[in-house]
Amino acid sequence: MAKPMTKTQLVAALAEEMGADKKASGAALDAVCALITREVSGGGAVTLPGVGKIYCRERPERMVRNPATGEQIKKDADKVVKMTIAKALKDSVNG
Repeated sequence: MAKPMTKTQLVAALAEEMGADKKASGAALDAVCALITREVSGGGAVTLPGVGKIYCRERPERMVRNPATGEQIKKDADKVVKMTIAKALKDSVNG
């Protein structure tokens, strides 16, 4: 498996793709990340066309096991961020 692309590499690739400088592409990336964070933390969802949908899901209260001791513990309800991958991206990877 290849190493994941770092933020610096992503900003450089985005700048080259946009034909802009790295400072502008870095600001654009930070703005998109901030928008996604704000929307999902508020209970909404964000669809990135061709990539997928990022959303927040609530998990109910449940019983979990401590792997060290085997003890059953009640875990409170919480929220988790999920992402559904777009069919176009799946097809490009598998095709």
